Formats: sequence, structure tokens, C-alpha cells
Amino acid sequence: MQPWHAQDRHVVRLDWGPGAAEAQTAYAVAAGSPVCAVVVDVLSFTTCVSVAVDAGIRVHPYRWKDGSARAFADGVGATLARGRSEARVDGGVSLSPASIRAAGPLGDLVLPSPNGSTTTAVLAGAGAYVVAASLRNRAAVAGWIVDWLDASRRSHGPASQPAVLVVPSGERWPDGSLRPAVEDLWGAGAVVAALAGLLEHRGGPLLLSPEAEAAGAAWLAVEHRVDEALHACASGLELVEQGWPDDVAVAAELDASSLVPVLTDGAYTGRASVR
Repeated sequence: MQPWHAQDRHVVRLDWGPGAAEAQTAYAVAAGSPVCAVVVDVLSFTTCVSVAVDAGIRVHPYRWKDGSARAFADGVGATLARGRSEARVDGGVSLSPASIRAAGPLGDLVLPSPNGSTTTAVLAGAGAYVVAASLRNRAAVAGWIVDWLDASRRSHGPASQPAVLVVPSGERWPDGSLRPAVEDLWGAGAVVAALAGLLEHRGGPLLLSPEAEAAGAAWLAVEHRVDEALHACASGLELVEQGWPDDVAVAAELDASSLVPVLTDGAYTGRASVR
């Protein structure tokens, strides 16, 4: 990655999808910066993760929706989430926050996802501390990040430059290319706005990169009508028209959760934010 793409004059940075996430993290780590990466996939991976950890479930992200997912789930002793259509016919848990909420206690859950799970995997592999953010827990995530920044500066010394990388995962076009999804821009911006509010008196003018600042501005445009905006965006319309309006409603539950899903030993586990 070229230096001018790194946003490394700023503490809070933002870039789209797994490819950029991996490049940004690897660049920052090579420069000696500890990195906290925030995965945002509002419809629906990180909303599913938030609902799951609220229920005491550990979520194992898995990149591939193929036969290997079953073997992986068996290996970690977890329930495997099914495809939405399959679960609609036969029941069970899928990449649907409403289905996870209805399932009750599960212990461990394997959640295949080409977007959120893939982004999680590449961030962890590149050396980041990884958390999952949605609109349900954006304030809690922001509080956790402030504590992480303070702890990182204490442990690495005052000269350290910890970085926060916010990653809207986006969706995929049929050819596999990235489709920037506005709900992930809003979710990322909601985290950025909450974080800026907590750090405004000590962050300085270089707290937010222009990319992060733009996401925050996008969030401010919809924060008072988030339910309407989610239902009207392309991904929300897709879910509603395919019969999953409840999933959009769950994703719109702003600040409903005080738990932060932190990737620990390969699984997201709920941690309480102290703020």
C-alpha cells in the first residue's frame, strides 16, 4: 500500500472491505502501531453477532458457505448457522438476527458470512484487535475503544501511536466485486460520531481522517430516522421484499446493547463497556 493511502496522520481511520482492511492493518502494524479494528456489517453479520452475545453466545466467524463449515462447526462443538432460505423451510438459526433471538441459548455458533466473517479473518490475520459494531452497540463500542486507546498508550509508552481502523464491510455484486453498502457507511459513521464525542476534548484536529469524518457526517444525516433509512436503502429493501423485515427492524435498534463483541481465540465474546 502506498503511504498516501494509509491515513496515518490520524488516529481514527476508515476503509472499505477486506482487501483494504488487510492492507491498512498490515501497514499500521509494520509502522509499530497497535491497531483496534472495528468490523461493521449492519445487514446483517455484526447485528447477528450483537444479538448473539447479548444471549451469552460465542460467535465463530467463518469465511466460507460450503461443506467445510460443517466440519469446522463440529470441530469447535458449535451450532452451524444455515442459509436463510433453508432455515425458513426447516427451521434453525441463520444469518438472521431475528432467528438468533428466537433460538434461545446456543452456547457456540458458527456464522458463515462472505463479508463480515471474511473481514474479521483478514483483520485478525494482519494483527489487529477486532471488535464487531452495529447500530445496536455503537455507543458501547466507542466506549470500549477509548479504554483500549488509553490501555495501549500505557502499555506501549507515550510515544506509541495506536490506530483505530473502522471497516464498513459492504456487500458483493454478482461478479464478486465490492458493493459499498450505505447501511455500513451509516454504521461506521455512528461509531465514529460516538467516538469523536468521547474524545473531542483530547483528540485534537488530527483525530479523524477525512474518510472517517465523511462517514460521521453521513450518519448525522439519518440518525433521527434510522429505522426509515434502513428500510429504504437497497439492502433493507432486499431483505424486506424477500420476507425478512424483522431483520431490518432488529438492525435499527440503536444503542440497544451495552455489550461489545471482542474477537478472542477466534470467536466473538461479549464484553461489557465500562462507559
